Amino acid sequence: MKILMVCLGNICRSPLAEGIMKEKVRENNLEWDVSSAGTSSYHIGESPDPRSVKMAESRGLDITDQRAMQFQRKHFEEYDLIYAMDRANLENIYNLATKESDREKVKMIMEESSTREPEDIPDPYWNNQFTKVYDMLDDACEQIVLKYSNHNKNQ
Repeated sequence: MKILMVCLGNICRSPLAEGIMKEKVRENNLEWDVSSAGTSSYHIGESPDPRSVKMAESRGLDITDQRAMQFQRKHFEEYDLIYAMDRANLENIYNLATKESDREKVKMIMEESSTREPEDIPDPYWNNQFTKVYDMLDDACEQIVLKYSNHNKNQ
């Protein structure tokens, strides 16, 4: 299973989602590949926002090795699941899809949460809600592992 987490700049939300999911994959001995990207080109090659790094560290995760990359059409072929952090990024991803099978891989990450609501993950770059964002992502990632690990353990 290959999963891609996508936000706008790939420096706040999606790096946290990638780090959280990688830890859950490790804890559950799953052979999944997890990465992240941004729909914009603002931060290509940059490290995660220091506030995301600090939030991750406070929960025992190290995301300092991550580097921002931009979502590209080729990612539809490379990943099984593509999770958007909000509706704007979902639409940006959909706009790059060339076939229905591309679109079927894309979901709002909060659709997987225990609340099952297609809610946006707020962008903490502007509102500094890193704890709320982390907790929302942690719940969604936990549900993704529960949902897909039962029948895709080693994919």
